[in-house]
Amino acid sequence: MGLRSFFDRIEPNFTKGGKFEKLFPVYEMVESFLYTPKAVTSVAPHARSYVDMKRIMTYVVIATIPSILWGMINTGFQANSALAMMGDAIGTGAATGWRIAILDLFGISLDPASYFGNFAHGFLYFLPIYLTTLVVGGIWEVIFATVRGHEVNEGFLVTSMLYTLILPASAPLWQVALGISFGVVIGKEVFGGTGKNFLNPALVGRAFLYFAYPASMSGDAVWTPVDGFSGATALGVSAAEGVQALAGRGITWMDAFLGTIQGSFGETSTLAIALGLVFLLVTKIANWRLIVGCMAGMMAFSGLLNLIGSDTNPMFAMPWYWHLVLGGYAFGLVFMVTEPVSASHTNTGRYIYGALIGVMVVLIRVVNPAFPEGMMLAILFGNVFAPLIDHFVVQANIKRRARRHV
Repeated sequence: MGLRSFFDRIEPNFTKGGKFEKLFPVYEMVESFLYTPKAVTSVAPHARSYVDMKRIMTYVVIATIPSILWGMINTGFQANSALAMMGDAIGTGAATGWRIAILDLFGISLDPASYFGNFAHGFLYFLPIYLTTLVVGGIWEVIFATVRGHEVNEGFLVTSMLYTLILPASAPLWQVALGISFGVVIGKEVFGGTGKNFLNPALVGRAFLYFAYPASMSGDAVWTPVDGFSGATALGVSAAEGVQALAGRGITWMDAFLGTIQGSFGETSTLAIALGLVFLLVTKIANWRLIVGCMAGMMAFSGLLNLIGSDTNPMFAMPWYWHLVLGGYAFGLVFMVTEPVSASHTNTGRYIYGALIGVMVVLIRVVNPAFPEGMMLAILFGNVFAPLIDHFVVQANIKRRARRHV
């Protein structure tokens, strides 16, 4: 028996008039995520498509599954490899804490060659961060939905997942809660909620943490969640010594493509991200013009910098195919650039918007010596200019059509 039918039996017609939705907005969100609701969109803006908001959000969550699974495996692999390198066994040195106790209790190995051991260890880092994000962000969603008198929609499920996947595994839970609060409230709800925000709320929360608590969100010690272990990311090594130095660290392009390198939860494996991209393109959730524009901008500008060269800045020599697999470029390209609310809405504008982000990420990575990543800031920069881009595209179309009838 469902919760709705239970209340209807206690008091007939209880669920009529929106009484149930006002009392249980979270249940309504989960129920509509798992089942088709009685009321579905039949007119604009979805009159030309069977894809409504619920299905869009569901498909995006499904597309993140390869990145989620590999993120857990790689997080565990990096932690177990660090423990093995430091010569620690269960219960000694860095191999302590409640996660190690749980793994020991169930006899799960810390051997980095064990996929299941890596997955289990990574899962114990992923789950607390995701639950914290879901609970804290969900509370804010319910508060604003209650005050405004509307339902909690599935948009937060996507925001919570993307936010979790762009965090390092070592992120303190109180900072996780603070970041998602800032992202939901300041990045979305103050503008009216889902569909009305002009910034990506997951990136807003991540950017807040980066600038407010840089020691916990950047540096060499945050990417592998083992006390006392420090190791630079592949992008950090490239910024300091050049991309050719990665070979000396035992990192190949294929390692970066598969995702066996340090980084945030869901950003390391370009292969897993590409699987999500294929799904989003096949289901027509992601607009391919945004992908093409961003790739073209990145490839063209990185190629230009390769030609210019620099004797003092090794990042000038980084080719486009390394930019693609390092840092958060691939994840941002697939799940952030294609986000329909904060991106440009005109077809021509999508090319320009994507190209702007592609150029900006390379510019930030190469020219800015203090921040070798760049994708997060480039997307937020693009979000700000998306309405302006659409405005000029629309005005250009109006003028072109007007000239035809002169």
